[in-house]
Amino acid sequence: WQEKRGLRELRVLENLKNTIFETNEHVLPKCEQAMHDNLNEAVKRLQAANDMIHRLQEREHEERKLQADKLVAREEQRIAHWEEFRKEQQNKQAEVDEEHRKAMERLKEQYSDMEKELAKYVSF
Repeated sequence: WQEKRGLRELRVLENLKNTIFETNEHVLPKCEQAMHDNLNEAVKRLQAANDMIHRLQEREHEERKLQADKLVAREEQRIAHWEEFRKEQQNKQAEVDEEHRKAMERLKEQYSDMEKELAKYVSF
């Protein structure tokens, strides 16, 4: 009975040894190769994703810069238009002031002439 048990244990140990050998010689290298291949593929995909994100960030940065440049250009254009408007208003004000001055001169002359004319009638 002990002898059968010993043989059974020997067979179990022999099977275990064969399983370990098979695992070490065949299964483990296949697993390592599969892991290596899958890791390489994962690294390639991550690199591709990083490259795409980098390009996307560059495009977004360029778009923001373009928008900022447009904003600055519009601001400069508004400032130029404002300055032009102010100059036009100053010129118009100068014209109106000149017209007013001439009108005042004409009125002074007219009143002066009327006073002279009136003085002629008063002296009679």
